[in-house]
Amino acid sequence: PQKEIRTGEFSLNGKYCFETFIVGKQNELAHAASQAVCAQPGGVYNPLYIYGGVGLGKTHLLQAIGNELIRKNSTTKILYVTSERFTNDFITALRSNRMNEFKNRYRTVDVLLVDDIQFLGGKEETQEEFFHTFNQLHQNNRQIVISSDRPPKAIQALEDRLISRFECGMLADVGSPDFETRVAILETKCREKAYQMEREILHHMATVVQTNVRELEGALNRIMANAQLKN
Repeated sequence: PQKEIRTGEFSLNGKYCFETFIVGKQNELAHAASQAVCAQPGGVYNPLYIYGGVGLGKTHLLQAIGNELIRKNSTTKILYVTSERFTNDFITALRSNRMNEFKNRYRTVDVLLVDDIQFLGGKEETQEEFFHTFNQLHQNNRQIVISSDRPPKAIQALEDRLISRFECGMLADVGSPDFETRVAILETKCREKAYQMEREILHHMATVVQTNVRELEGALNRIMANAQLKN
């Protein structure tokens, strides 16, 4: 059964696991690197930086890493945050004079997973704080995994020292799924939802929706809802 795995006040969604991630040519490097991180956290690819467009599975991979590491060892301290959450936590800590608490939360974890790092662009003080957080974790061989919608150099108003930190690990991109992968994703979603759908319909959807997985799932949900409502 899918369950939400809670790690302190930060939660990972149990449905995001490697078993439900469909691997195709466009994401096999990111997938393999994510699994390598689980086999040797803080070792091989640190940081692991996954980038690509919206709805292509970056969050799925980040959370799958967290879920897999907790499954292997339930005492692992894992923190999954968006860069927006990191920024808000930092601002709150500054305002309420609780920087020690903030540092303790972010710098004592075993694994830090940060989604949508591109939103740090232009936020100088937050970048400064993230730089120090990154350094401390990295020096202690703690694993850092970052996602973004673009490679480090393409993030506007991102400090050079952060770009060089991000590039010192492993950069892996995820692209749009090809036709076969789109069909496989739809078939998997149908199985997850215990819903039978004719292959021609799945092929048609995979032909029409080509950009991202989220859109594909949305189209499938609409067809299922229509079929159920209108019998």
